[in-house]
Formats: sequence, C-alpha cells, structure tokens
Amino acid sequence: MMPAATHRPAGPGASGVTGNPPEANQTAAARHVRALNDTLRRNFVGGRIVITAGVQALDEADRAELLRRVQAYQEFDTDNDPFGEHDFGRVDVGGASYYWKIDYYDADLVHGSPDPADETLTRRVITVMRDDEY
Repeated sequence: MMPAATHRPAGPGASGVTGNPPEANQTAAARHVRALNDTLRRNFVGGRIVITAGVQALDEADRAELLRRVQAYQEFDTDNDPFGEHDFGRVDVGGASYYWKIDYYDADLVHGSPDPADETLTRRVITVMRDDEY
C-alpha cells in the first residue's frame, strides 16, 4: 500500500473550522483542487483508483453499489471537509461503513505532492476501503 500523502489533519473536524462552508473562504488554488478531486471521484478519471482487500471481497453487486455511492457523494461539511477540497467521505452499503480518500502524490508516486493544484506535479489516488481498514 502506498504511504499516505495528504495535508489533511487527522480526524474529522481536526482543523477546528466552524461556521461558513469551507468553499466560502477558498482561494482559486483550493477551488481548483476541489474541482480536480470532484472529477476523480465522480468519473474515476484523472488519477488512480485503489480498492482495498475488504472492498475487493464484496460481491459484485455490493461493490458496484459502493462505487456508485462514492461517485454520487455530496455530503461535504466543515467536519468532514475542513479545507473544502472534497477529498474524504463515508458511505454505508449493505449495513457496513466505507471510507474513500483522495491523496496527492508527486509525479513518481513516492512523496507527497508539492502543489496539489498543479496537475503537472500531482498524481491523485482515490482509495476506497472498509472503515476497519482506515
């Protein structure tokens, strides 16, 4: 498994951001990161898609439903999306909880990206996992 490469603080709401949705105070670069992340999540285009062993073990119908729910996810708020980047979410399928997460790597997929808004420097990876695999 690849090393984590993101600048998100640990845990929901760890930034202490409250009040307006994160999008209200975003820079152009942050809005661009959000758009790139939304493209990857909604279309599975613009990066790599990784599913963990727990997701792979699902039957085909449940796995397809899980991926459909990840693509349709819109439940972003200041607790699960403090930077407004749309890079993390949780969905339930078949009575189980799953997370998806987008990480930003350098062009060689070795280190974190120096600038997640720069598509020439960044490789996005979305990982879909069971909650106990997080």
